[in-house]
Amino acid sequence: MSKFRLKTKITLGVLFLYIMLLVVSILGYYYLNRLNEKAKFILKDNYESLEYSKNMLVALEDLPKHRDAAMAAFSGNLKKQQANVTERGEKDATTEVTRIFELLRKDTTTDVGAIKKSIYTIMDLNMAAIVGKNEKVKKTADNALMYIAIISGVCFLLGFTFVYNFPGYIANPIHELTEGIKGIANKQYSKRLYFTSGDEFGDLATAFNTMAQRLDDYEHSNLARIMFEKQRAEAVIGSLKDATIGFDVNNIILFANTQALQLLSMQEGDVIGQPAEIVSKRNDLLRFLVSTQENAPLKIVVDGKECFFTRETTDMQHEGKRIGYVVILRNITSFKEQDIAKTHFIATISHELKTPLAASDFSIKLLEDERTGTLSTEQKELVDSLKQDNRRMIKIVSELLDLSQVESGNIQLQPQPVTALNIVQYAMDTVQKQAAQREVVIRTDVPDSLPKVLADVEKTAWVLVNLLTNAIRYSAHGAAIDLVVTSTGTDMVSFVVQDYGKGIPVAFRGRIFERFFQVPGMKGHKGSGLGLAISKEFIEAQGGIIGVDSEENKGSRFYFTLPEANVQH
Repeated sequence: MSKFRLKTKITLGVLFLYIMLLVVSILGYYYLNRLNEKAKFILKDNYESLEYSKNMLVALEDLPKHRDAAMAAFSGNLKKQQANVTERGEKDATTEVTRIFELLRKDTTTDVGAIKKSIYTIMDLNMAAIVGKNEKVKKTADNALMYIAIISGVCFLLGFTFVYNFPGYIANPIHELTEGIKGIANKQYSKRLYFTSGDEFGDLATAFNTMAQRLDDYEHSNLARIMFEKQRAEAVIGSLKDATIGFDVNNIILFANTQALQLLSMQEGDVIGQPAEIVSKRNDLLRFLVSTQENAPLKIVVDGKECFFTRETTDMQHEGKRIGYVVILRNITSFKEQDIAKTHFIATISHELKTPLAASDFSIKLLEDERTGTLSTEQKELVDSLKQDNRRMIKIVSELLDLSQVESGNIQLQPQPVTALNIVQYAMDTVQKQAAQREVVIRTDVPDSLPKVLADVEKTAWVLVNLLTNAIRYSAHGAAIDLVVTSTGTDMVSFVVQDYGKGIPVAFRGRIFERFFQVPGMKGHKGSGLGLAISKEFIEAQGGIIGVDSEENKGSRFYFTLPEANVQH
């Protein structure tokens, strides 16, 4: 069994090919460099001597006509030849040429034939050397081609063998592994892999065989436990006090406990494993649970008694993927009954308190009348304080009565076509005195061309008064408030109250319409925290919406809409 890992084998194979390529490259470079050097020697040693000899012969031919120039040219080339003596016998011939040239300088009658003979001897020696060296260069080139061919052939054979066999060495185990995985996916747990290599593929085969063995053991030994866990899960679901129904991602009903089956008035066999779409066609409650996402309390008659439930939906997740969802109906009948009792209690107490408070308010007015006697300054301050506290109590009691009416669902509305100007005038008459006390100017913009709205004049004016009162309360002395009424272009009329006071912090803006909520830090402006909550109920009961836009230190913009009277709703 091989001791090398797969990574080491790949590295060695690639390194071997790289070394072969490097050997071919180095060998080729070596022989090419040798050929280049020999060519340089031929050029320098022999070709230049031939060139000098030719120039000396030309100078001798020119000697009769231009003796001085010819002698100078001959002398220059002779000196170059003396410095380039490379071949055997070339030195003697060059010396002979030099001797005869010296005689020629002194005696013009000297025969030039002898000097030409010596020059020809130099040329013959260099020509013979060129032929000999050319043979050596050719032999070197032939040797280089032979060695390069041998090394290239060996590299080609080894590389071809490597390329032909190595992909199969990698791909074949992968193919076998793929087939094994497909077999495991089809629950063929008897699949095994047998790799004889000691590399990663061998480790992979061992791990695969271990996995297959364990899956085989699990398949045969844990079936009873799986059934037990299934029965236990069904028992847990069945014991839940709240009605619970489970669905998969395709809306197939997976389970429904006893409470859910009682509410649906259906048998388990008619529900479990059935598509919710088909079952809901014959069951109104299931159709409601599947088709709507409303979380409002749901009233269901159980055994002749009205019961109230809230609907909760929870997704079922497995390995980060949604595999279904569960619908839970929580019984809140007891809480609803307590809430109704609380509402009735508030309404009763408010009614009981309103009468004595109204009587005390009348008594305080009598005390302020000078016909009943003159009050001292301190007494007037006490009476004024009592009057403010009493009126505040009357307002709170009135708001509690409105709240109990809202909670009981018995809002008594009398909607009728009415002009926006009528509502605005009603509200302005109510808040004018309060605005004058703080020197606040209310600027109104109510176009005559506005369509009539379908609204309860008293309730809508109450909402507008509440918004204007808050705007006056949180505006500085001498400030201005804008009251603008416009058509939205969507069959609705918008009422907007804009003040330029402190504004509402972002952290509290989303809770401004909650019951009993008051923005912290608003000193000197204590109320019950019910006005805006009741306003929201009144507006939404008339088919409108109410909201607020605000920015700190720049004021608040409260608005609500009401439907136009000439549109069918």
